[in-house]
Amino acid sequence: MRAVRRRPDPSIALIRALQDEHGGDLLRYAQRHARDRESAEDVVQETFARAWRHPASVSGSPGSARAWLFTVARNLIVDELRSAHHNREVAVDAVPEQAVGDAADALLDRILLSDALTGLSPEHRTVLIDAYWGGRSVREIAERLGVPEGTVKSRLHYGMRALRLALQERGVTR
Repeated sequence: MRAVRRRPDPSIALIRALQDEHGGDLLRYAQRHARDRESAEDVVQETFARAWRHPASVSGSPGSARAWLFTVARNLIVDELRSAHHNREVAVDAVPEQAVGDAADALLDRILLSDALTGLSPEHRTVLIDAYWGGRSVREIAERLGVPEGTVKSRLHYGMRALRLALQERGVTR
């Protein structure tokens, strides 16, 4: 097999040259106007990503490329300052306390499930309880009830459908 030689992408070389020439100044500019260093780095990264996507915008004279880069960075900073993310989210040093769950939710879930199960036929309810709460296999359930394994599988399938419908009627969604 012949080795395939790839020509270097001229836009990558252009972005590298722009990064070398204007990257440091652009980062300092972004740091003065962004809320923190990470935001400033994000602004610079997005600025160069846009320059890479639109190489015609920065391939003119060096002065116009610099002006274009700083204009894009300024617009990104202004957009961030106007965003709902910036206005409504506050960074914190420590994660706030996690809510401690009580047994009320679990109790309500059990009551809801119990109520939904009582609405099922006795055959469906029995196989569902044996399989999911009793941990029995299809074979064990079939032997216990004296029915074929296929009947147990069918009851499990249709019992689950009926239980899902009963829970949906009670307001439980996925």
